[in-house]
Amino acid sequence: MIKPVIALSASFLFVFAAQAAPVTYQVEPSHTFVHFSYKHLGLSTQSQRFDKAQGTVTLDQEAKKGSIDMKVDTRSVSTGFPLFNEHIQGKDHFNTEQFPEATFVSKDIQFEGDKPVSAKGELTIKGITKPVTMTIESFLTMPKHPMMGKPALGADGKIEIKRSEFDMGANVPYVGDEVTIRIALEAIAP
Repeated sequence: MIKPVIALSASFLFVFAAQAAPVTYQVEPSHTFVHFSYKHLGLSTQSQRFDKAQGTVTLDQEAKKGSIDMKVDTRSVSTGFPLFNEHIQGKDHFNTEQFPEATFVSKDIQFEGDKPVSAKGELTIKGITKPVTMTIESFLTMPKHPMMGKPALGADGKIEIKRSEFDMGANVPYVGDEVTIRIALEAIAP
């Protein structure tokens, strides 16, 4: 009688340990986009996006810990107008020839209950790294993605910066210095 109880206890501990382990999710590029918006001449809020993002999100929901490592291809900027894409890839703005990538790295995710609500990290644009906090506005995990058949997560995040702090202050104040970065992210576990 003791042996079955020990075996059952051992299998329970194994299952519990497997569930409590950190899970690393790969960013799903066809459903992950980084948008940015700013005021233009005080007339309107302009919004553009990057079409290519990659990275990982690692979460240990039991321990309430996690990390984010995202890269954005700044050459994939999409404004809706090819000439404007070229303009903001120039030296006064993203300077994509020298800096083809922007990154956000966080090893400090804050939780409220069982949900992440913010991530303190470092944002690097044009080779300049600044501390930022991403507010996580929505977050959801699912044990089985309906099409991929694997665990998945989704989140919407927001970061606010001043572009002049990243050597991108051309045309301030006519074009707003304050930029809101929004990340629509979906990621799949292996």
